[in-house]
Amino acid sequence: MSRFFNAINTHLRRDFAAYRAIVCIPLRTINYTSQKHVGNGDSTMVLGKRWKDAAETVIIGGGCVGVSLAYHLAKAGQKDVVLLEKSELTAGSTWHAAGLTTYYHPGINLKKVHYHSIKLYESLEAETGQAVGFHQPGSIRIASTPVRVDELKYQMARTHWHPTPQWLITPEKIKELFPLLNMDKVLAGLYNPGDGHIDPYSLTMALAAGARMYGAQIYNPALVSGLTPTSDGKWDVQTPHGTIRANRIVNATGFWAREVGQQIGFDHPTIPVHHQYVVTATVPEVKALKAELPVIRDLEGSYYLRQERDGLLFGPYEKEEKMVLQDSWVRDGVPPGFGKELFESDLDRIMHHVEMAMEMVPVLKNADIINIVSGPITYTPDLLPMVGPHQGARNYWTAIGFGYGVIHAGGIGKFLSDWIVTGEPPYDLIECDPNRYGKWTTVPYLCAKARESYGFNNVVGYPKEERFAGRPTNRTSGVYELLKGKASMGFHAGWEQPHWFYKPGDNAGYKPSFRRTNWFGPVGRECKLVMEKVGVVDLTPFGKFMVKGKDSHKLLDRLFANTMPKVGLTNISHMLTPTGRVYAEVTITQLTPGEFLLITGSGSELHDLRWMEKEVAEGAYDVDISNVTEDIGVLGVAGPKARDVLQKLTQEDMSDASFKFLHCKPIQLGGINLRAIRISYTGELGWELYIPHKDMAAVYQAIMAAGEDEGIDNFGTYAMSSLRLEKGFRGWGAEMNCDTNPLEAGLDYFIKLNKHADFIGKAALQEIKAKGLKRKLSYITMETDDVDPEGNETIWLNGKVVGNTTSGAYSYTTQQSLAFAYLPVELCSVGQKVEVEMLGRKYPAMVVQEPLVLTEPTRTRLQKKSKA
Repeated sequence: MSRFFNAINTHLRRDFAAYRAIVCIPLRTINYTSQKHVGNGDSTMVLGKRWKDAAETVIIGGGCVGVSLAYHLAKAGQKDVVLLEKSELTAGSTWHAAGLTTYYHPGINLKKVHYHSIKLYESLEAETGQAVGFHQPGSIRIASTPVRVDELKYQMARTHWHPTPQWLITPEKIKELFPLLNMDKVLAGLYNPGDGHIDPYSLTMALAAGARMYGAQIYNPALVSGLTPTSDGKWDVQTPHGTIRANRIVNATGFWAREVGQQIGFDHPTIPVHHQYVVTATVPEVKALKAELPVIRDLEGSYYLRQERDGLLFGPYEKEEKMVLQDSWVRDGVPPGFGKELFESDLDRIMHHVEMAMEMVPVLKNADIINIVSGPITYTPDLLPMVGPHQGARNYWTAIGFGYGVIHAGGIGKFLSDWIVTGEPPYDLIECDPNRYGKWTTVPYLCAKARESYGFNNVVGYPKEERFAGRPTNRTSGVYELLKGKASMGFHAGWEQPHWFYKPGDNAGYKPSFRRTNWFGPVGRECKLVMEKVGVVDLTPFGKFMVKGKDSHKLLDRLFANTMPKVGLTNISHMLTPTGRVYAEVTITQLTPGEFLLITGSGSELHDLRWMEKEVAEGAYDVDISNVTEDIGVLGVAGPKARDVLQKLTQEDMSDASFKFLHCKPIQLGGINLRAIRISYTGELGWELYIPHKDMAAVYQAIMAAGEDEGIDNFGTYAMSSLRLEKGFRGWGAEMNCDTNPLEAGLDYFIKLNKHADFIGKAALQEIKAKGLKRKLSYITMETDDVDPEGNETIWLNGKVVGNTTSGAYSYTTQQSLAFAYLPVELCSVGQKVEVEMLGRKYPAMVVQEPLVLTEPTRTRLQKKSKA
């Protein structure tokens, strides 16, 4: 048996109390209940500094994230920045973190966060005079299976258009960089020079020094015992030392986030997870090296390993059935006084990973363990943090749920600081929006998803990934029970929604791939259904709001760049940021005078609601906004025979002359009252039916029965996505978001710069238009084989990166791959040839005239014109 195994077994037998006395000296317990409440005049004696009665921003929590925000706000020039820490800086998860830093992230927007963090850490010591212990030997993600190699190629295609330094390297290069590896199974590596690790304690202290240097105040110990909102949107922050009146508060309290949130009525979906890592004594082979080893991440072994002085540090991520949640803290709260303590280690849980690590790095077999750390880190259901202002409480912000707080701290501090100072996010980061969760995010769901997410840390990151733990939630549409056995379901803001449907003989189930997979044929069948017959799609996950009141029209004219539709009409409108970027795309219908129905995407529900509520509060509008998302089900009926089917079920005249495109009417369908809007995101003849949730199944069954002779069937969101791309329809979150303005996105038709109302972003757009655009959204087709664009692929011309795709699919109607892409204006002409990188190859592509397929209203109009 190896010395490494012997060392582990010794630790398993060791009395843990004695071990912790040596390795894990607990934080002094501070009994806040025994502290006397003192007035502001006596606070100087308690905290050694003058107490501030008022602050622009109060940050609660002194981990690396909270301190980074204090540093960035103060550096940006904000006066009266205060940070309150209940015990001492770094207490919680920061102090025991492994401190890994990497440019890499599989997501698009979080690459920017990682990039900004590393660039800050490189210069922080020179700026503050505080050493940070930053090592940058690089890192390598190891691929030891063919599908892992595909994964690395997939990520490379999504990285070249970012400043992130990242390279796909050969086994020979890997061996050169990390000579202690067993290369038997190594096929390739993803190398990020500049990656490494930093001392979390030193980093936090340097950020704190910088924050103080720029004028921020840091108070500790200063427990926040109460949070009281004021009528003007401010907060009274109560502590044992006095109360601070804050313009805004930021919850950055790590695994105390739920308890702080509960003070104002929020149950934030965060939970502590036990994470273990092992530190060895000096390893002779490591000590003999002339350069520090790069960090390695063995994806199949699901662990990271880095050099720690002359030894090694090894940290695994166990499978979901073995990992441990500290769910008692969700139920009962964090034990009083817990701050710099650890959990008892349980190395049995990680033995499988130990074996794989010893096979990959054989010198581990003879290494002695000198330290085992098992500490709490915070997880959200999807592993991403919750960053930004929170819907439902004015001027309440969160920076919580960081499973990787050290690498996120610098970038998130800058992101939030910019947002707070300028009034809008500096770039799109909606995947971290705290408002992506809602009341459907229950504790059982939280626990199931956190367990799954921890176990999925190093699983293959496929496109169109689905994870199934905790599903379904209590958010199921009225037709879910009728459809669940027929479809491959996707998850959208708590809802189950069909992606595609299978028939007898199909290869059913979720079978992800980087290439065309089991859904490719069935989705083509569904597109043909909608183009030639009639199909039904469940659109219930749409976010839905009712806006009414004396100032409703005035409010919406301020919020949206389009003019408001007249009663009975519908249009597409956009909310813009002050600098003219696209915050949201919304379908607006005026139902009765001053009463509007607003429809947004499923992932934007509370994101958009918060933005609207903020404007209502700041502008003192006399309106009522109600969220009716869960009250109303939505069915889309689309295809050339849609009118024939619906006409069988209603007395309402559904003819083109009577029920025109973008018109809305209350109708009876099969004896049930609902609202119908003539619109379809497939671009074909269609209606969206807005139905009381309780009646949805009955309406669906009536439509399916009425459409038997027309060949009616179901279709899912994959088919809808392909059809909308063929029609040239832009999608929010892809072609437009907080990184784009509507003019470069080709949304000019919906932007009314000449309307009388001074909508948000109007002045900025006028300036953008006057200066001219540097890039524009283009429409491209590609020559591919068994792979299609997804979006975010790099575009090349003559060996140089010139742009990126935003979304893509296979066009079943025209039998080719297509995508939207941002290109420099000089490369946007029809006929321009470029290359699109996918899975390590550069595929020929060409800019074409959009759309590939005309929409049904356009075809109808042209036919009428031709006859005339």
